[in-house]
Amino acid sequence: MSFRTTIAEGVLQFRGPATRWLATGPDGGYRNAPAAYNVSVPEGFDRTDLSAYVTERRERAGFEDSGPALLTGVNLTHACGARAGPVTVVATAGLSNPAELPMDPDEGVPKGDPRDDQADRRVGTVNLLVGTERSLDDGALATLLATAVEAKTATLHSATGFTGTTSDAVVVGCDPEGDPAAFAGSGTDVGSATRACVREAVRASLDSRYADRSVPDSVGDAEHGVRTDRRATVFEPGDRE
Repeated sequence: MSFRTTIAEGVLQFRGPATRWLATGPDGGYRNAPAAYNVSVPEGFDRTDLSAYVTERRERAGFEDSGPALLTGVNLTHACGARAGPVTVVATAGLSNPAELPMDPDEGVPKGDPRDDQADRRVGTVNLLVGTERSLDDGALATLLATAVEAKTATLHSATGFTGTTSDAVVVGCDPEGDPAAFAGSGTDVGSATRACVREAVRASLDSRYADRSVPDSVGDAEHGVRTDRRATVFEPGDRE
């Protein structure tokens, strides 16, 4: 089974019939469906009935099959895909709402205050749709999601200095009828292919979206974003003799 991509009316369909999906975000979790979606939302988007909104947009675009869906403020002209081995990835990457995780929270305070709670923002978001022709059980599918997120974080940090955005989301899918793969970490064929595909797709989408504009230098320079400058208390687990 190969994953096919179609774009219409601001909706990207990532189709793989009889796919087992795992999605983050609203209405996420595990499900079987013929396709997953990435939906570009307009500036000023403020809908809260997200399931109904996705259904409206999907049907308006002529896609009959339901499935997990992600939302993005990135125009789908900047969607980019990559294939390697048994894996296909499609990414959209925007950085209007970057997230920073400084290793020393007391240094490098951003120039401005985060404004991530404004309802009228046009959120950028880094969204990933990942599909593999291999059959994975639910645990391995969760590992595939973690592998994809790790690759996204490494790619973004290398290219921009940010670890992600405040609204990144991922959908991963596998073919239940494909050749089985017990694992999907970075040391496996599926994991290695996913890392390579995510790296290339995210880079290409960034290059497309920021061909004529600058990537923010910091959270303070961005339209919206957050900087995690709080600290946590370290403890030693369990009783020690």
